[in-house]
Amino acid sequence: MIGLFKTSARAAAVATSAGFMDDALLTLVALNVECDGVALLRDIALSVRRARTLGLVGESGAGKSMLGRVLARSLPRGFELNAQTLRFAGIDLLGASASQQRALLGKRIAYIPQEPMSALDPTLAIGKQFALHLARLGVAGRERRQRSIDALAEVLLPAPASLLARYPFELSGGMCQRVCIAMAFASNPDLVISDEATTALDSTTQRHVVELMREMQARRGTSVIFVTHDIGLALHACDDIAVLYAGDLVESGPAREVVASPRHPYTRALLRANPLLKGERVRVEPLNGHMPGFEELPALRGCRFAARCAAVTPACESAPIPLRDDTRAGEAHAVRCLRAGALPDDPARAPLAARTVMATAPFLELRGVGKRYEKSSVAALRPLDLSVAPGEFIGVVGESGSGKSTLGRLVMGLDTPSEGRILLDGMPLDASRAMWRKRIEAIQMIFQDARAALNPRRRLASIVTQPMESRPHLHVDRARRALDLLDEVGLAQSYAARFPSQLSGGQRQRVNIARALCEVPRLLVADEIVSGLDVSVQAQIMELLLALRESHKIALMLISHDLAVVRYLCSRVIVMQRGVVVEAGPTESVLANPQHPYTRSLIDAAPHVAQAASICRLERLNV
Repeated sequence: MIGLFKTSARAAAVATSAGFMDDALLTLVALNVECDGVALLRDIALSVRRARTLGLVGESGAGKSMLGRVLARSLPRGFELNAQTLRFAGIDLLGASASQQRALLGKRIAYIPQEPMSALDPTLAIGKQFALHLARLGVAGRERRQRSIDALAEVLLPAPASLLARYPFELSGGMCQRVCIAMAFASNPDLVISDEATTALDSTTQRHVVELMREMQARRGTSVIFVTHDIGLALHACDDIAVLYAGDLVESGPAREVVASPRHPYTRALLRANPLLKGERVRVEPLNGHMPGFEELPALRGCRFAARCAAVTPACESAPIPLRDDTRAGEAHAVRCLRAGALPDDPARAPLAARTVMATAPFLELRGVGKRYEKSSVAALRPLDLSVAPGEFIGVVGESGSGKSTLGRLVMGLDTPSEGRILLDGMPLDASRAMWRKRIEAIQMIFQDARAALNPRRRLASIVTQPMESRPHLHVDRARRALDLLDEVGLAQSYAARFPSQLSGGQRQRVNIARALCEVPRLLVADEIVSGLDVSVQAQIMELLLALRESHKIALMLISHDLAVVRYLCSRVIVMQRGVVVEAGPTESVLANPQHPYTRSLIDAAPHVAQAASICRLERLNV
């Protein structure tokens, strides 16, 4: 198998050059994963050093999670693993027995899942789940309760003793994530694999979770593999970054160096697809095309990024590209590109056009709308007034539990207001069947939990065109519409026959977006619409929404914790805290000159990749 890839020997040389494997806890050289003769991971060479964090960055389908499954020895049946070296803490994992591998997993190698609400059993109290986890680690029964309390306290959860009796559905997403972190670190592991563990968290909670993981890592000397699609977050969370594309490792090196001086065109493209929170409003630059699917890989002998690369040459596509050492100063930096070092500087990004007012008369109005649940003494949403005009994009921001999603559910009709009225074209939206039909024709919602929102028994072509089923006489070519929708959200047409279980988390969210766009509603209520998406797909979706605004005067209520996305899309922003609107106004004014302390705290907590990259470049020039 290794002989199949001509770059294997070169990869081994790169992995050992410039101290690349010095003090390595985990070492991979010439690692390949195949299924039905197709290389899904191709010639991977990297190392994870002790007490350091390695970020695995790339779009959905890049191979990040599959690499994590290789380390957890949980590849699906039919997948073949081969490598020149796969060594953990001096142990040859390729030659290790099944019992040796089981002894490592959970104890020396721990895992933090992407979706904590799904990872935790909803039928068991937190204390029971923690006790079962400790039992698998060999902790004596009399010690488990105190060990659980100590572990929960270490991740700064309030009243950890009383938390043991609570169930996952009684906790916020951030609290559930902290429980998963506590379980992962309970065994004092040598290596923790964090698989998109902060993707769906608001910026404040995200910052706290990242800081918490860094503190626990520092105290225990643990190494961390931080899987993320967000290169800006990787810069803040990681010491080193490895960028993957379609199963190839295309660039790796110190995090600050990779962001400040990216050598591969794909890394550059990821950075330019990020919206900016500060400075001039400039356009994002979506990547052309899409990540190649399984069916397309056999034909890609050379660079798998070539079809989307502006700097491609014929030599890029003719043969595998070697991973080569490109260290210029300091720590090792490797890149898989024939033109590395010869690429021209990126041009300045184009300015974003000024927002135009399409209409002043609102079609949707909320008058004194509030929500209080019967068993709660605290109002989920204090009475507020809000109007939405055709083509108006409104951002709703705040931490988890601030009332953002409650507001969205009230607008969609999934919850009933405790007080106040919602009017559509001046008519109150009541619970009658006729008004419900008017509501769903005018308003569509994209939900935060992409997995739960998709029918697992339907193929994607059926799911994205589901709104057409109620009016089949109006639609002739449903199959063609399905392919168009998949293309609009950046999925290959070959995905039409797939089921949701065959998709990554980001791909499932794209399907939800496509379904909401099927019949072009007047208002989209988007609850964390891009929280699980790659920055490249995020850029495509943002440009698509702006295009829909121009062509159909579609309005958007964007519920988001990503302030840079809100700034890019929305002309008006509402800041919520504990069910109360604490600040509202034009987006540029609120973000540039926030008046409320809570708004300032949200801005301070947001990762800002462009500003950080500029600082890294200045520091590099001053060395």
